[in-house]
Amino acid sequence: MIGILSFLGFTILVAVIAYVATRSTDEKSSDGYFLGGRSLTAGVIAGSLLLTNLSTEQIVGLNGSAYKDGLSVMAWETLAAMAMVVTAIYLLPRYLKGGLTTVPQFLASRFDTSTKTITSVLFLTGYVVVLLPVILYSGSVAISGMFNVPGLLNVSDGTALVICIWGIGIIGSIYAVFGGLKAVAVSDSINAVGLIIGGILIPVFGLMAIGDGSVFNGLDILMEANPERFDSTGEPGQEVPFSTIFTGMMLVQLFYWGTNQQIIQRALGAKNLAEGQKGLLLAAFLKILGPLILVLPGMIAYHYFNGGLESSDLAYPELVRAVLPKPMVGFFAAVLFGAILSSFNSVLNSSVTLFGIDIYKQHINPSAPEQTIVKYGKIFGVCLALAAMFIAPLIADAGSLFNYLQKINGIYSIPIFTIIAIGYLTKRVPAIAAKIGIVSGSVLYIISEFLVSPNLREKAVETAKASGVTDPDALRLIEADAYPHYLHVMAILFVANMIIMLIIGRFFPREKPFELEYTKQVSIEPFKYVKQVGLLISLIVIGIYIYFAK
Repeated sequence: MIGILSFLGFTILVAVIAYVATRSTDEKSSDGYFLGGRSLTAGVIAGSLLLTNLSTEQIVGLNGSAYKDGLSVMAWETLAAMAMVVTAIYLLPRYLKGGLTTVPQFLASRFDTSTKTITSVLFLTGYVVVLLPVILYSGSVAISGMFNVPGLLNVSDGTALVICIWGIGIIGSIYAVFGGLKAVAVSDSINAVGLIIGGILIPVFGLMAIGDGSVFNGLDILMEANPERFDSTGEPGQEVPFSTIFTGMMLVQLFYWGTNQQIIQRALGAKNLAEGQKGLLLAAFLKILGPLILVLPGMIAYHYFNGGLESSDLAYPELVRAVLPKPMVGFFAAVLFGAILSSFNSVLNSSVTLFGIDIYKQHINPSAPEQTIVKYGKIFGVCLALAAMFIAPLIADAGSLFNYLQKINGIYSIPIFTIIAIGYLTKRVPAIAAKIGIVSGSVLYIISEFLVSPNLREKAVETAKASGVTDPDALRLIEADAYPHYLHVMAILFVANMIIMLIIGRFFPREKPFELEYTKQVSIEPFKYVKQVGLLISLIVIGIYIYFAK
């Protein structure tokens, strides 16, 4: 009962503060609703970026990966910091100079309207079909298990899951659809504080459990027991082989932090360029600390349970249940709920933005006043939320879906990043090149990862078994070597698509070179020390890799 009361108290507190902070924002205009009136400051942007990125599929999933592979999976966190530095120095000044509300808006001015529409539809498809239902499902499984909702309400596991899905969905929709970006960003910032505190407590209590009450003794024991698991360089067969850091991993990070509407929308709402850059750099520093929350607990769980868990996905929840003092479970559940809610309402708010600006205003009612755009954007958001709530319970095998989530996102992430990169790096590549780049990138990736790769890997394993190989580790390496890692494939297709687009631009250039105009929406005077701070962040990341390299 104490846990439920603390959970409700913290959640209501966040809602009240978000309401008070957004009362004066004019949300009848598209800037007011979609970008918080272009008034977001560095702290709000950083907190919102952090919480938008984190949810149960990452907190549970990445710790599960660390349980299996050790420290090498920290690349998903540490390289994100370097990607945010690139975004702060190079991409954000161009976004704010052009007065963008959505990333696809740039594609309309650089290429043409149909390119923008195709990109917006790709974003929406990825959000609605995969991301929203997965967030709802995974979050509901976590909350239902933590509070024992089936026993509490005397219902079946399936009914409890549906109740949690609709609870999270409705609350998230209220924030995202009716509150606009500023309500989402403010609530994110508050939850970020709780997530950092709660997230750090798990490894602290875990190390204390290992070290007989001492965190430092626990860390010494952990490192001495399995020193090979503290290697920052991943091996073949693991989730993040070291070579992928220099190929597809960095491309994925640049897409996610620099062009993904769900993320970059926070920085687009900055009151000026300096605040946006400071927000990104602050978030980058926090990302460097991410492995403490998203990797270390999984490694602690491997030692604590002697690697004996049935599934790596159980590592984090089992460690929480084993080491966290019972009176603190309610607070941690509230923090976790905040992370789930943040990811859901952030994706939903970005979907509403994409529909209102890039589809409704562009194709359905071009002469619509801003108040009408916001109105129909909200209606679309309600429909999306309802669809996600109906789809989420149908996800029968969420664990396998999580494993393939990054691969599925690759269908649209790298093609979109390719045309944005070409758009800013060149001035005469035409619209037809962008369309060909999107289609070829998506089709070739689907053929590679969902047709060719599984077939070749399966044949390699069958051949090895026929030759008498039975060792699981050996079979895993043989399977990994049978076809390039999907991150390598992303890099290969990125380069190939750029070459194709550049060749088209060479022979069929656009008539006039593209020039990015300054719309004077906000000041684009940069943060005075953006390059120095960015360099410091990059050196810290490189230093971490060197220190832990074996």
